Amino acid sequence: MELVWSEALFLFFGSLFCVGSFTPLVRKLAIRLDIMDHPSEAHKTNVSPVPYLGGLSIIFGVVLTTFATILLSGNFQLISTASTVLIPAILMGIMGLIDDIKRISPWPRFVAQNTVGFGIALVLVSSNTLGSPSGNTLLDILITVFWIVGITNSINFFDNVDGGASGTVAISSLFLYFLAFQRGQDSIAALSIVLSGSCAGFLIWNKSPARIYMGDAGALFLGVLIASLALRFEPSPTNRFASFAVPVLLLAVPILDTSVAVLSRIRRGISPFQGGQDHLSHRLMKSFLPKKQAVLFLWAMTAIFSLLASIISIAGYEFERALSLISFSLWLLCLIAFLRV
Repeated sequence: MELVWSEALFLFFGSLFCVGSFTPLVRKLAIRLDIMDHPSEAHKTNVSPVPYLGGLSIIFGVVLTTFATILLSGNFQLISTASTVLIPAILMGIMGLIDDIKRISPWPRFVAQNTVGFGIALVLVSSNTLGSPSGNTLLDILITVFWIVGITNSINFFDNVDGGASGTVAISSLFLYFLAFQRGQDSIAALSIVLSGSCAGFLIWNKSPARIYMGDAGALFLGVLIASLALRFEPSPTNRFASFAVPVLLLAVPILDTSVAVLSRIRRGISPFQGGQDHLSHRLMKSFLPKKQAVLFLWAMTAIFSLLASIISIAGYEFERALSLISFSLWLLCLIAFLRV
């Protein structure tokens, strides 16, 4: 498959239109079935009930756009590639949907996430499609499982404010598209632009004030999908540290959000799985920014770290490591600053 600009635009706007059109239908279904997010807990930012099930429209848009495009192109060999990426994400989305309707305790979720992560690791390692392998099979499997579980939970944790997760994943996957397109990794580029368009289509309904939430179904689906695509992407830096830095920087803000929340809760002697108003968005809103501006601030941070990942990817060998160290130093400064809020 050789992706060109016009096809990428078609994939982006096709998925955007698909999700944007399907979301109001899902919203009506959620209201009819009373699958709502009621502001009954202290960490909720909504003041009135908001329908869930938005994740269904994201899953529908990504899957329909991807497989419809493959069928129209006649390149049926791509079905296998797309399936190995999408099926694990769909499985996690189904578990999230069950959790949205009927709450699941943390441990079954954690076991399911690790099982899916292990399955993805086996596929990537056995098919030699891991973008930045360490050279040790066992270590590659462990890193892959840790990455899948970590990013999946980070996106889920980050979905704590209107448009936060959907906008951030839209930006990160758009930058991943540009990087993969530049490197000639067309399958990853195509799936990334579909993901970006789908998140943008959902953002129409999820921006503040949100008329629907993606719920765990959408957050877990997005987490597994963006994590898998980042793992499959083969960065251009020859320095190994810089190669590992590229996918991490693309998702630096959700990782930062989870790190701040978990460290804050451990420091206060409470469970990291317990909800609370200690995420980046909450800290920004409590300090100096209204909700909409706080989300824009987080999007800007995502764009900056993603831009740094792009610069590292095209930088010369002598600058790769230095730029990576500067980027991680900036991330650590952000961590310290947010923990002090």
